[in-house]
Amino acid sequence: MISQLTAPRWVTDIFSAYNQVLAELFWFVVGFVVVYFLGRVALVPVAIRIVKSRNRNNPTIETATETYLRVIIIGFATLTGIIAAGYGRVLSESAVIIAALTFALGIAGQQVFGSLISGMFLVADPDFNVGDWIEWPGGKGTIEAVDFRVTRVRTPNNESISVPNTELTTNSITRPYGRDRFRITEEVYVAYDEDTERALMELKQIASDHEPIHDDPPPNARILDLGKNEVTVQAEFWVEDPMNSDILTVRSDFRRLVKRRFDEEGITLAPPSAQSLSGEVTVSERGGDPISNGE
Repeated sequence: MISQLTAPRWVTDIFSAYNQVLAELFWFVVGFVVVYFLGRVALVPVAIRIVKSRNRNNPTIETATETYLRVIIIGFATLTGIIAAGYGRVLSESAVIIAALTFALGIAGQQVFGSLISGMFLVADPDFNVGDWIEWPGGKGTIEAVDFRVTRVRTPNNESISVPNTELTTNSITRPYGRDRFRITEEVYVAYDEDTERALMELKQIASDHEPIHDDPPPNARILDLGKNEVTVQAEFWVEDPMNSDILTVRSDFRRLVKRRFDEEGITLAPPSAQSLSGEVTVSERGGDPISNGE
């Protein structure tokens, strides 16, 4: 008679526990993957198409919708996986777990939720859109996207930086471009012994002849300040709604034209030196007559 060998009970318990954990993990993965896949394949594209069709000139809402939907889908997929694994009742009945999760989210997610709410306010702002040029106390650049936590901005140096949404909502934002027109002011320093009226006329003529500058309203020039060593005159003119690179080009071309025209007309720009010396210097030997002199 052959006796049957049986495994110890603790070994059976271990295998049973492993089987239970693997089964729960399997159902969690299944629930998570199904919901996440359906959301990314079906829900997100449909929602983006609807938002895009109703907001053709507002890419900010489109990118924000995609970002926030992904976050919602991940959260819903995680919850579905937990329920599929058999822990739904634990979450609904255990006050300790709920309190612990609430406390953890409140401490760890305070900044994240703050950035999320700030991002929603930025998306809802009609004057804050992808492609706009903005300036804030921490920098300046073109908005590329408004994400869940940060806003991506392209700087004038062609660098991409991530700015926390809270920084943009708690500070003043300057949006110099984005309207139908943009005013440019350029200052020129003219020497006191020059004809200031002629300098003003030349500035207005240069601006009127420059193609990117609007004729309506017409360019203007005025005396801005009477300094110690120069007269500051200012040209004012309007251009189309530009990007930053166009502004730099318009400014550079206008300055080049001013320098060229002033040189042709003999109008002297203010000298860089603050003092002008004149007089006569005499050099002589000690006890003798002067040996040289000159101005």
